[in-house]
Amino acid sequence: MNRWMIRAVLWIRNPPSEKRVILVLVVIAACLAIWGAERLFGFPDWLVPQSVHPPSRLPAN
Repeated sequence: MNRWMIRAVLWIRNPPSEKRVILVLVVIAACLAIWGAERLFGFPDWLVPQSVHPPSRLPAN
């Protein structure tokens, strides 16, 4: 049997508590709010990584 089917059966037999469900929904809502704000206002320039070049090495004599 598929592992996900076994997990689904166990979840049906012993469902998560109401607080756990609310916690998961709050986390998903926070992620969607952050994503929506990023889409609406754009990504801030100060968070964009700059290309970093490794230091140039001098040839050994």
